[in-house]
Amino acid sequence: MSLSAPDPAASNRDLVFLGVDPGRDKCGLAVMDAQGTVYHHEVVASSGAIATIDTLIHTFNVQHLVLGDQTTSRQWHHRLEQELSSALPIHLVDERYSTLEARDRYWQLYPPQGLQQLIPQGLRSISRPIDDIVAIILIERYLKVLSKGESTPN
Repeated sequence: MSLSAPDPAASNRDLVFLGVDPGRDKCGLAVMDAQGTVYHHEVVASSGAIATIDTLIHTFNVQHLVLGDQTTSRQWHHRLEQELSSALPIHLVDERYSTLEARDRYWQLYPPQGLQQLIPQGLRSISRPIDDIVAIILIERYLKVLSKGESTPN
């Protein structure tokens, strides 16, 4: 399947984004539309991330990639441009404090059960990586910038 950049006349609300929280060992991935509907999110090993991203692009007809701008983003940006089967615009988003935000979001998505409810949120341990939730937050940050009409670095 061949994908192209979205028609400039198309409404932003029809767009589908793939968020990538890049890392050396693992990557958080999320697919979301401009209305905030999350279609998919997962954490994958970095070694298999490109293949998974390719699959998600084709499965969900993704038109834009949103990439966190810290840690290994420069290398990931280059890899995505070189190795993906479809050329898509890649938008860099400030990912500072996104992990802290993702911790809070985790407890909204997965409320504590049983005795966990009695433990203050800051002291609860999260039983799985939350990089996928960071990827959701990155897309939300990008959409917020879009809604304000600000420009973002590519």
